[in-house]
Amino acid sequence: MTKNTRNIKDIFLGLQDQMQSKLSLNRRILTHPVAKGDASELEWVEMLSSYLPKRYQAEKAFVIDHEGVVSEQIDIVIFDRHYSPFLLRQNGATYVPAESVYAVIEVKPDLNPKTIKYTAKKAYSVRNLKRTSAAIVHAGGRIEKTKKPFEIFAGILSINGSLTKAAEDEIRKLSTKKRVHFGCSLDSGAFNVEYGDPVAIEKSSKESGLIVFFLKLLSTLQSVGTAPAMEIDKYIANIK
Repeated sequence: MTKNTRNIKDIFLGLQDQMQSKLSLNRRILTHPVAKGDASELEWVEMLSSYLPKRYQAEKAFVIDHEGVVSEQIDIVIFDRHYSPFLLRQNGATYVPAESVYAVIEVKPDLNPKTIKYTAKKAYSVRNLKRTSAAIVHAGGRIEKTKKPFEIFAGILSINGSLTKAAEDEIRKLSTKKRVHFGCSLDSGAFNVEYGDPVAIEKSSKESGLIVFFLKLLSTLQSVGTAPAMEIDKYIANIK
């Protein structure tokens, strides 16, 4: 019996073509910068929401901690809804608890040193928040040892531009709380950063940019497991 197979690379390359066509069309039709940006963000959010496992959610949002400190608005926040259940929507804005955040991503028209620096600044506003961690109760008992909050990943998505030497130099000089871990330009491909000594930057081809970005993002999310359970009592204390 002949197996019916499809090349997964062809599927993702088809998706990449669709994304690029939609994003490019938005840039040609929409003239207002804000409208262009909103359309691009929505396309990326829809793509991530469609293909990431259901345990992850992607939205444009602010991140808030138990003391009420709020980050800058982030184009795409990837977060967990299992152990950090609340999600606040108020006056058109979405607020996500800091404990539930896995990654923050900025959507910019171009990938260049300036937008790398901007993405790092946005990531810093999230990483500077305080995150709690509570014991987890499950069917077999209770896990008393709380999970240490992991590093929140940061990335950038764009249509145009590329990771030039100047952009790489910008990445290499970022402080720990401003690190940018990954990115993708539909015009030139994806990149991934490993922070060590030295900092290693791996780049994909233009043809495989979207599939490399997505699979690397998925691998990165899986590597940290589940987000820590939020310590709800600390939120209650600040309400009182």
